[in-house]
Amino acid sequence: MAPAADREGYWGSPTSTLEWCEENYAVSSYIAEFWNTVSNLIFILPPIYGAIQTYKDGLEKRYLAAYLCLTAVGLGSWCFHMTLKYEMQLLDELPMIYSCCVFVYCLYECFKYKNTVNYPLLFVLITYSVVVSIVSLLNPTAEFSLFYLQVMYGTLVSIIVLRSVYIVLWVYPWLRGLGYTSLTVFLMGFFLWNVDNIFCDKLRALREKMPPVVGAVTQFHAWWHILTGLGSYLHILLSLYTRTLFLKHRPKVK
Repeated sequence: MAPAADREGYWGSPTSTLEWCEENYAVSSYIAEFWNTVSNLIFILPPIYGAIQTYKDGLEKRYLAAYLCLTAVGLGSWCFHMTLKYEMQLLDELPMIYSCCVFVYCLYECFKYKNTVNYPLLFVLITYSVVVSIVSLLNPTAEFSLFYLQVMYGTLVSIIVLRSVYIVLWVYPWLRGLGYTSLTVFLMGFFLWNVDNIFCDKLRALREKMPPVVGAVTQFHAWWHILTGLGSYLHILLSLYTRTLFLKHRPKVK
């Protein structure tokens, strides 16, 4: 993780339990981590467009919820990286759990004939979200927060990946391109997230020798935002296309 703030800024000293490798207030005195902040636009603008189209097309409300949850992730992350305040950190971390729960619900409701509510699955996912939220609030330390949320978030992502692989391998193989692209883009983001954490000191030293615009390319946490935002958007499309194909080809009831 990055050291304490390099410069003082509008939001004062950080109170978050986590900081990242980007130099604080290096670009603007009003934004603590400039590139980590603006890169969240990928989480905000495309999902807003998707939500509008979903509403216009009269699609099932769970897909509207998926797009809006992805937007909430972007807004929360924007606030966190802009301020580095603990309250804003929770707005970044917890919506990631909530959005993944919505993604799981969408995937497991693709193959149903009627648009009904799966209350048992909904109960499990809501309970999961509440438990994660309570445990996170009761343990506001950097070490616990990072490890615990990685495990909880990783569990949901694993479920999503396994379900997606099942769909593209055995149900609709012609969706493999979309499914594999979504997964590959997401994994690339996860790889760069780890590079940013592990080699932070070297990256900072490298950026000192580079022009600011060129050095921005080495802000790998920002790339994590861009790639995971794109991968998540593509995943919603995969789920939506799967649902559409099922409804299109389902047996007609006489």
